[in-house]
Amino acid sequence: MSTVAVAPRPSTRPAPLERLEMLCDPGSLHVIRSAVASWRMGDRAVDGDGVLGAAGRVGGRPVFCFAQDASYAGGSLGEMHADTIVRVLRLAAKAEAPVVGFVESAGARMQEGTAALAGYGRIFHEHVALSGRVPQISIVLGTSAGGGSYAPALTDFTIMGRDAAMFLTGPAVVRDVMGEDIDAAGLGGPRVHERNGVCHLVVEDAASAATAARELLSLLPSHAGVAPPRRAVVESRGPAPSALVPREGRKVYDVRDVVGSVVDGSEFLELSPRWARNMVTGFARLEGRPVGVIANQPRHLGGVIDADAAVKAAQFVEKCDAFGVPLVVFVDTPGFLPGRRQEAVGVIKAGASLLHAFARASVPRITVILRKAYGGAYITMNSRDLGAHLNFVWEGAEIGVMGAASAVGILHRRELAAAEDPDGLRDRLAADYSGAHLAASTAARQGFVDEVIHPDATRARLRWGLDALSGTRPEEIA
Repeated sequence: MSTVAVAPRPSTRPAPLERLEMLCDPGSLHVIRSAVASWRMGDRAVDGDGVLGAAGRVGGRPVFCFAQDASYAGGSLGEMHADTIVRVLRLAAKAEAPVVGFVESAGARMQEGTAALAGYGRIFHEHVALSGRVPQISIVLGTSAGGGSYAPALTDFTIMGRDAAMFLTGPAVVRDVMGEDIDAAGLGGPRVHERNGVCHLVVEDAASAATAARELLSLLPSHAGVAPPRRAVVESRGPAPSALVPREGRKVYDVRDVVGSVVDGSEFLELSPRWARNMVTGFARLEGRPVGVIANQPRHLGGVIDADAAVKAAQFVEKCDAFGVPLVVFVDTPGFLPGRRQEAVGVIKAGASLLHAFARASVPRITVILRKAYGGAYITMNSRDLGAHLNFVWEGAEIGVMGAASAVGILHRRELAAAEDPDGLRDRLAADYSGAHLAASTAARQGFVDEVIHPDATRARLRWGLDALSGTRPEEIA
């Protein structure tokens, strides 16, 4: 293959080799297949086709990686370029090691026609073959179009830089076909994709992208079937859980504060924080063990579940189950969002996807009901009868078909209509209904939850539950 001249890069744009070195432990990177045009690797010169493949270590564990070179034909993918990426993915499958790709591509190389399209097909096939077997992370730092956007969507996690963009068809095509004048950022920048679930994390630059990828890998196993790595226990910081949640059901709070009050070091890696903000998902550690966290967010829509929230949670449950990460679910929801628009977008199907994900998950699953869990949302959020292994409920929380005020409005409609003081009667009836049907103690007596706990005992009970469900011996507990 002939050498191709490469235009100088701006100093703020790290070369493919530099990006891979940022990702891997110092001194651990080894080039396994080079298709970067005219790069010097140590004491040897290499020619290629716009992508660099390598193997290294992250946190001492093996990882395979590649980085596309946007200075060579815009990072467009040709046959040899595709061969390098396919080679990296197959070696990762053989070694059962994670894959991280730095993606920056103009899509299929038009000069190669069908051969370029076939190359993408082979890459897509390998990504799917690896799905659920090893963690796959895509880092998009520049512009990626066509197949360059499909490939990241087939991986487990996508990280985007602030100046990145992904789209199937670029602004010029949109302008020609649709008559819509839009730039790359408006069409597929991080502000677009962090709100639609395509992107999981947004970072400032290549260095912070590599750091985020390393953090994600530290919370995941090298491959399915082995436990995620444990670390030394770090106590949680900040206020106790009981100080964070208002007793009044309509008062809002940030459930991430509750998560932080329970997990190690109060450190929580939230994924897709700007998509379906009424549902929180992310990774943390609890007594040194990685856990996946799912929580209703009362700060947005009162914690109600809509179609996007259900899909977001379902996808996360499936990822955690595939890689053996235990699930901790914090519940505070009044139910599913009603209305014509939600029915039109398929909230039934979306809710069913979350039911399906929880019901089939085999990892340890523990639910903590913080304040309320009503109706179908109670069932969907990892209820005991859906297969949750342990269910705790805070003192004072309510569980039932619906809130007391709504329930008595239906059950005692005629009495309320005829009453001289309907508001006073409603309050009395609601208090009676709540005590008889919604109280946490009632659910515990009937066997629908395992234990009523004080909020400040949450961390200790979760620790016990995770140790018990994982079969950890006393001497193994940090």
